Amino acid sequence: MRDLVTRAIQDRSKLIGYALAPVLRKTEGAADAALNEELAKYTSDGTVLKLMLQPLAQPGQEQANVGFYFVASSPAIRPDEVAPELEELAHRGILKRLGEACMWETSDEIRYTQPNGKVELLTSIIPIKAKNGCWVLTSTHTTSEFLNTSIGRPYWETRAVRVAAIIYLVLAVLAVLAAVSIWLSLRRFRDVANEIGQGRIGDYAFTQRNVVPELASVARGFDKLVFDLKRLSQEIRQSAEDNAHSLKTPIAAIQSSLSPVRRAVPQEDTRARRALEIIDSSLARLLGLVVAAQRFDTNTADLIEAPRVPTNLTQIVGEATLNFREIMAANDIRLIRRLDDDVWVQAAKGMLEIVLQNVLENATSFSPRGGTIVLTLTQGHRWVELQIDDEGPGIADDKIERIFERYFSSRPNRGDSGRQPHSGLGLWMVRRNIEALGGQVRATNRIGGGLAIAIVLPRNGE
Repeated sequence: MRDLVTRAIQDRSKLIGYALAPVLRKTEGAADAALNEELAKYTSDGTVLKLMLQPLAQPGQEQANVGFYFVASSPAIRPDEVAPELEELAHRGILKRLGEACMWETSDEIRYTQPNGKVELLTSIIPIKAKNGCWVLTSTHTTSEFLNTSIGRPYWETRAVRVAAIIYLVLAVLAVLAAVSIWLSLRRFRDVANEIGQGRIGDYAFTQRNVVPELASVARGFDKLVFDLKRLSQEIRQSAEDNAHSLKTPIAAIQSSLSPVRRAVPQEDTRARRALEIIDSSLARLLGLVVAAQRFDTNTADLIEAPRVPTNLTQIVGEATLNFREIMAANDIRLIRRLDDDVWVQAAKGMLEIVLQNVLENATSFSPRGGTIVLTLTQGHRWVELQIDDEGPGIADDKIERIFERYFSSRPNRGDSGRQPHSGLGLWMVRRNIEALGGQVRATNRIGGGLAIAIVLPRNGE
């Protein structure tokens, strides 16, 4: 665009020169007042025309040493303004270019800035040969007025660039507002999810809290997912209770039916007595599996539905150790507790109780008579750590990574009567519950013997 406008200005200046040529060739004197009126015909759109004459050299004088006379201009200037105008042209190097234009008969172009900072473009220096000398027409255009173009101005000051910048700025603001709106909506969804996890709000919470129409379908989908999870949790819990009841009833019937059979079998009938022992052991194992399956399903339902609320872990640990007091006393096991006061975590109480029950049961099963179990509960800036140390035999190095696997068990068989066999789900449920709460659990062999299980949970609100 700049090149096209500049070229148009040059062509226009040449046309003005062609139109003035016949008039200038007929002019006899250098101070013809009619020239001002003639120049005024061609001035418009901020164009400034100046006409100067270089007379023919006198005999013995070189033409290059002949100066220029300021003859006419449009807009017209006063006589007292001629001298400053010529000084300005000389200072800008324009007068020198005028002589070169007459010598070589070629047009020229000069761009310069006025003292007041207004940019002008001297588009053309056009020589016109006449019998009385060489006329030079200078056509100057103020760039801010001529065709309203960007010639002579910095790129960032052009109208097109500024309009584009405004458009881009508006689009950027709209994009930022859209991003902020989406971020606030997602943050609102996160708050709703936290409140649902804490059991503080009811059904269709996402739909009720959503304020963005575009996310309405997403909110409905989340509400449906929450509803389905709650329904699934209730069905799992109900199914666990029904299955346990259905299986315990025939097991109890078999056990009661074996009592008269046991009395009727003579003591000297070793084969029959051995068969009864196998039946009793199998029933005990079957009952243990039923109880473990019920605990597993109930724990699964708690993982889905139980609210995560601020829970005092110090209190939970204290209550869990009280429940194991009789078992530890019967096995002559000493318990040492080192618990920080008021350690709070975000969790469901039932999930933590299952974790502590399984870990303490594991430590009690492995601890020898007269051994010691140490519980250490500490809290840091962001994490809470519970460590359970026992004095048992520990775990072989090639198996220590497997103790949290499902159905893995290496408990010693003490032959205690009335105790149910282990299913290998205890530590697996411990890891599942702790990871569901955003924590970690690990096991290491203690130096000098024994096993240490460390449970790490985020502090409440972290």
